[in-house]
Amino acid sequence: MPKLIVVTRNGEEREVMGEAGLSMMEVIRDNGFDELLALCGGCCSCATCHVHVDPEFADKLAPMSIDEDDLLDSTSDRDAYSRLACQVQVTNALDGMRVRIAAED
Repeated sequence: MPKLIVVTRNGEEREVMGEAGLSMMEVIRDNGFDELLALCGGCCSCATCHVHVDPEFADKLAPMSIDEDDLLDSTSDRDAYSRLACQVQVTNALDGMRVRIAAED
């Protein structure tokens, strides 16, 4: 099981284990991070699961879809490493990746 290091909005870091094949949103949500709202449930129709991924792992992620890119454009905290956690599949290649939950819009 890949390990993710999740950083909350107030800077708290916690290591969690995620089952390969689940979305990053599911792993974060299922490990009790309430500030990741994921209001659409993973349908890529909101941006409430916005995260910033570790730059060292960015090239290991699948390319961003047009829909994900459009939704991230609506956020105020977007940067070069912004992703919607519902659109990132957890794989063994992501073991040890740090991800920070984005500021609330």
